[in-house]
Amino acid sequence: MILAAGKGTRVRPITHTIPKPLIPILQKPVMEFLVELLRQHGFKQIMVNVSHLAEEIENYFRDGQRFGVEIGYSFEGRIIDGELVGEALGSAGGLKKIQEFNPFFDDTFVVLCGDALIDLDLTEVVRQHKAKGAIATVVTKSVPKDAVSSYGVVVSDENGKILTFQEKPSVEDALSTEINTGIYVFEPEVINYIPPNQEYDIGSELFPKLVQLNLPFYAVNMDFEWVDIGKVPDYWEAIRAVLRGDVKNVQIPGKEVRPGVYTGLNVSVNWDKVDITGPVYIGAMTHIEDGAKIVGPSMIGPNCWICEGATVDNSVIFEYSRLGSGVYLQDKLVFGRYCVDKTGTAIDVQAAAIDWLITDTRQETVSHHNKGQVISNFVTNQS
Repeated sequence: MILAAGKGTRVRPITHTIPKPLIPILQKPVMEFLVELLRQHGFKQIMVNVSHLAEEIENYFRDGQRFGVEIGYSFEGRIIDGELVGEALGSAGGLKKIQEFNPFFDDTFVVLCGDALIDLDLTEVVRQHKAKGAIATVVTKSVPKDAVSSYGVVVSDENGKILTFQEKPSVEDALSTEINTGIYVFEPEVINYIPPNQEYDIGSELFPKLVQLNLPFYAVNMDFEWVDIGKVPDYWEAIRAVLRGDVKNVQIPGKEVRPGVYTGLNVSVNWDKVDITGPVYIGAMTHIEDGAKIVGPSMIGPNCWICEGATVDNSVIFEYSRLGSGVYLQDKLVFGRYCVDKTGTAIDVQAAAIDWLITDTRQETVSHHNKGQVISNFVTNQS
């Protein structure tokens, strides 16, 4: 099962229009990587719970044929005046709803959160789960002590049996440096411990109950690649990691036109008249005017227009973005009408009356060369 019903509030403004599982990692949705991983390890039947922007996820993956798997969807919410209104049941509540509809989970099954890039030997995790006779297994990962406060910490004994959980503890209070990665292996009977017809969470409600009942509940600590994109700064860091080649199972798409510079189809640029330092990805049908500067790691999506004198430094620019002359973007993410800094603080460029600076390439645009430098200071100073 892939958990895909969350609203992704911490990844706004992207998730206003894109559900979290469809957030692109260099043009490929993060959930597609998960589907590929499941298929590689022999999991061919995948149930997905959907709620927020459910139709977007369903329209992209359909029944899974083109990915070599079968996919089914469990919608959580209601239809009001012809509109889908998501009412997510929580990660555990979503499992219960599917099982009560018809017992789909009839053997050992894997649950993945739909918002992380992972490169994990799922076959080995399932082997260890079965060897321990576990009813539930959490895949954990060791993190530096100073990072524990960002995660759910798992405390287990020398055999891996889980003793307790700490949700985002302070560094001083943390009893372990093993964190919950949101990757689980369950036996079907675990669903018996989930109450029906209510919102119920795996991490904060089901797991403490399993510990309290002293059930065979284990942690498997693995050393693997795990790039969480739970928040905007995480997403920004994930794109940079992929561009730097730090994420083994994600290839930079397109064609390498010069060292560290990758492009999609029909990119319009005079390479002799721009200053580009890789690693950089530039999407199809993007135009970069003479005199622009791009410093990697940076991603510029398809159908963008980067005007003369504009600088993109260590930034992520989504599709159909037009950056005006003289704009200096450093450590920023540009998505639609929003410009977001690396802490996740968003500027609405329309509300800030700078929508001539960052616009949509599909709109009629007027050149404002003389205003470029004034606004560049505004955007840069937000960092």
